[in-house]
Amino acid sequence: MASSETRNPVDLPVLSAIANRWSPYRFANQAVEDEKIRRVLEAARWAASSFNDQPWYFIVARRRDEPEFQTMLECLMEANQAWASRAGVLMLTCIRTTFQYNGKPNRVALHDLGQAAGYLALQATEMGLQVHQMAGINLSVVRQKYELPEGVEPQTAIAIGYPDTTAPADEQNQQWADRENGARKRNPLSAQVFTGKFGQSSPFVD
Repeated sequence: MASSETRNPVDLPVLSAIANRWSPYRFANQAVEDEKIRRVLEAARWAASSFNDQPWYFIVARRRDEPEFQTMLECLMEANQAWASRAGVLMLTCIRTTFQYNGKPNRVALHDLGQAAGYLALQATEMGLQVHQMAGINLSVVRQKYELPEGVEPQTAIAIGYPDTTAPADEQNQQWADRENGARKRNPLSAQVFTGKFGQSSPFVD
C-alpha cells in the first residue's frame, strides 16, 4: 500500500516518482534551472520507440524568455492559459507521422511520443518539479506560429515547474488547489488486465 509520504494511493510498491507524480495547477514563482530542463529532455530522448525512429519533437519556451513564452501561451486554449502562465517552462509536443527509414505511416508515433512524455514527467518528479500535460491547444495556431513542416503534427502541451504549496491567495487559486488536492483514483488492474479474452480479468491481478 502507499505510505503516508506518497501523494498517490498506490496498491503496490512502485518507483517514488510514480507514487508522487501529479498535475498541479499552481506553480511557484521560481525559474526552472536550465540543467533540469536538459535532464528532463534527456530522459525523454531515451524512451523506446518503434524501429528507434524517435518520432517526437519538443518545442520549448522558458517563462523568463518573455516573447517566446507568450507566443507559446497563445497556442493554449484560454482555460489553460490562466494557470499555465505561471509555469517555469512550457513545451509543445509534435510527432513525425511517417517512418524515416521507409517513409511509410507510423501508426505508433503517438504511443512513442506518450512514452517519451512519460519519461520526461517522471524525471521531473524525481528532481522536485511537477508536470501538467494538456490536450487543450489550438492546433492551427501552433502550425502557423511555429511553421511546422509537412508531416509534422502538433499534439499536446506540457507545463513544468515547482509546485506552489502556499495557502491559496484568492478564490481562483482556491479552486485550483481544490482540484489538485481532490481524491486521486485509478481503475483497478482487474478492469484493465485480461487473460484469455477481452474483459476476462487475469487471475493474478484479482
